[in-house]
Amino acid sequence: MIKVKDIVKTFDGFRALDGLSLEVPGGSIYGLVGPNGSGKSTIIRHLTGIYLQDSGEITIDGEPVFENPAVKARIAYIPDDIFYFSQASITDMMKFYNGVQPTFDTGLFAKLHGVFPLDVKQPIRRLSKGMQKQAAFWLAVAMRPDILILDEPVDGLDPVMRRQVWSIIMQDVAERNTTVLVSSHNLRELEDVCDRVGIIDKGRLLLERSLSDLQENIAKIQIVLPDGASLPQGLDIIHENSPGRLKTLIVRGKASETTNILSSVNPLFMDVVPLNLEEIFIYELGGADYAVKDIIL
Repeated sequence: MIKVKDIVKTFDGFRALDGLSLEVPGGSIYGLVGPNGSGKSTIIRHLTGIYLQDSGEITIDGEPVFENPAVKARIAYIPDDIFYFSQASITDMMKFYNGVQPTFDTGLFAKLHGVFPLDVKQPIRRLSKGMQKQAAFWLAVAMRPDILILDEPVDGLDPVMRRQVWSIIMQDVAERNTTVLVSSHNLRELEDVCDRVGIIDKGRLLLERSLSDLQENIAKIQIVLPDGASLPQGLDIIHENSPGRLKTLIVRGKASETTNILSSVNPLFMDVVPLNLEEIFIYELGGADYAVKDIIL
């Protein structure tokens, strides 16, 4: 398990992380989402031992990460901005990792070549961004890590390869109980693969729940009220949009409880519409005074 407790990190007086706490259960896929500048990359650099926090605690299975080679050896990290040795090919990088990473699996590396049809002898810097991302993922999975940390893992990949990458991640979790933390702006994809999601903003964790809990605690209701009727009291309305008589309400709380309250005004029409993770993200941040403009759903 990854545990982050009350982490504070400042840069030249700017507090990038402000008492951030989160937990990633072992063998799960955890989605970390937030707007640009929210602290996602900063916390990832702490989890991989690149940064040392000003205060607070970061542990993996009870062990600190910073300057702990034994813990770092269990982690594979794919950043959004990937670094390779300047003239290295995929074969060169494979030999390097095989020499420094005891768990590197050359058999798995060879097997995955069928999934990633790249020229293993060409310098990686000459490959496209999408191909470089494929190479990074190929090498990372072949390391057989206990923990896989991914920053925008499918950015630059075509739809077929994106699906393939997610399939490999999910298979690795199922077969080896790998723990995966993924930061991405593609919330619709995270919705399909993540067990748990943490939403951060301004260096703080706004909420941390399983996807099912997130979807159960916020409801999207479309309703048409009778002439002269108004919405009843007792609703925690996050957002309201009224194109004509049809009102679209985003309400905090369980859908069943919300519809029971709304039924008291005898609506002419009422329907519960499923919310996706992207909508939950927008409205939760909207509730935190994040600058989200009114949108028509």
